[in-house]
Formats: sequence, C-alpha cells, structure tokens
Amino acid sequence: MTEQPFSSSNTSSLAISIRCRDGVVLGGHLWPAETKRPEGSVIINPATGVLARYYHRYAQFLARHGFDVLTFDYRGIGRSRPQQLRGSGYRWRDWGEQDFEAALRWLAADRRSGPLMVVGHSIGGFLPGLAESAPEIDRMLTVGAQYAWWGDYKPRRRAALFLKWHVAMPALTAACGYFPGRRLGWLEDLPSGVANEWSFRGPRFERSHPRSERKDALRRMAAARARILAVAVSDDELGTLPAIRRALDYYTGAQRTSVLLHPADFGRGAIGHFGLFHDRYTDSFWTDTLSWLREGRNPWPSRIV
Repeated sequence: MTEQPFSSSNTSSLAISIRCRDGVVLGGHLWPAETKRPEGSVIINPATGVLARYYHRYAQFLARHGFDVLTFDYRGIGRSRPQQLRGSGYRWRDWGEQDFEAALRWLAADRRSGPLMVVGHSIGGFLPGLAESAPEIDRMLTVGAQYAWWGDYKPRRRAALFLKWHVAMPALTAACGYFPGRRLGWLEDLPSGVANEWSFRGPRFERSHPRSERKDALRRMAAARARILAVAVSDDELGTLPAIRRALDYYTGAQRTSVLLHPADFGRGAIGHFGLFHDRYTDSFWTDTLSWLREGRNPWPSRIV
C-alpha cells in the first residue's frame, strides 16, 4: 500500500493507495503527526478540480502540530486520474459516496488517537454527508463549502460565472468527452459526469440523483453527527453565505456554526475562494484552525452569522 516517501519543509509523508468499494484506486498521502501521541486524525477534502497537493503545506502544518493527516485526489483528478479520462463516467456524487467513504474508512482503520475530523474546501465540505460512514466523523471545518448552484453566486459576478460554468463548461464537455479545464487555465480537467453535475445542478442537490436514490442521499446527509464550523469569506464569489447555508441545511443531525471572515481580519485586500489555504496564512488562519481541531473551540466567536 505504501509507495515512495514525499518530503517537504522537513515534514515527510507516505504516498498511499486507497481502494474504493467499486474497485477504483485513489492516490493520496499520509502525513504522520510529529508527536508520539497524535491530537487526532484529519482528512483534507479538496475543492472541485483542485489537486490534493494544493493542500500539502497545510497538511504539513497540521502534522507539525500533532495531527495525522490524509490528503487524496478524487477519481479523475491528479494521482487518481485514469489513463483515459474521456468517457470515464465518474460523477460528483461518486466523490462522496465512494471516494470520501473509502478515505474515511482507510484513516479510521489507521487511526492512533484523538477525534476523527475533516477539513473540507468548497465541494469537499459537502461531500462527507454522502458517505455511509459519515456518523463516525467527530468534527468538521469547512471553508467556502457549497455545491455550486448558480443562484447562490455573488450577485455582481453571477452572470459571468453562469456563462463560464453553466454554458461554456457543458458545451466543451460535450465536445471533448471531458472538461479540458487545464488547457483553459480553469482548474484541472474534470470527468464529464462531474462537470455536468456542476453545470446542471439545481437548488436541490438530491435532484441530480435518480429519483429512486434521492431519499437515501438525504438520509445519509441527515445521519452525520459531527460538529461543523463553516467558514465563509466575504469576497468569495462562489462560497457565499447563501451557498454555505444551503449546504449546511442538509446536515440536519449535526451541530452547525457558521462564521463570516473578512480580508481585513488578516490584513489583506482580498482572499476569495482559494486564498485561505495559501501558506501566507500560516500565522493567522492556519493557526486559528488549531483551536477548532484540538478543542472544538470556535476561534472567531465575534464572526458568527
């Protein structure tokens, strides 16, 4: 299962393979805690079309502060990309029902001590509720977590984003058999099923499932019992407060708290949808997150919305 070690910033990881229930094999890394007794175990779920390696510096940071951390690529992305992406048929919901479920079971089996937690970015904060094993999660920290219904995009950017993700993306996907995002500089390439679920998503996520599967999808979302701290950023054009609240509404069995952070809180002019996982936030946002992951304490009580 273990392949070659990866090392950066004096923190080493082990490259791993995770086999899903349907036989798909995912590539990932395990970042062992740099303490004898870990504070807990953390899975980092990427955003759509973002390589797991984007989060490696944050994973290293958490490992240095005492957490075992698992990073992985969803099927069709990065180290989990098949030789032929065209016609692969992978869907967005497979990332939750199959990929995250497998990652959760893998880390739970390898768990040493402390709570089992998830840090989820964008769709990565919504996918855990689709996993059958979601009730095993103790705490979640989500950042800009939503499922990309166009009606929740920031109003001044809504028309442009609709044209990009809901007109251009499905047209290119139909022409190519997958979404060629890398060539366009629009994130990574995406399997056609993932791109089309995003493009044609309505205000109710479960309607992207066949009618016979919708009740079960809602059941799994409601079964999650984790305490959730959901972070929104005021200049995020995708993960707006309405988008985050729409996603949180499905976690009916969880204790949910949402906070709205502003670029000025960190001495910045802008953060957007991706900024908080850049290492310029090591001494601010990253350090703040330790309070939640270690103690379940909200580090931004004055920002609750």
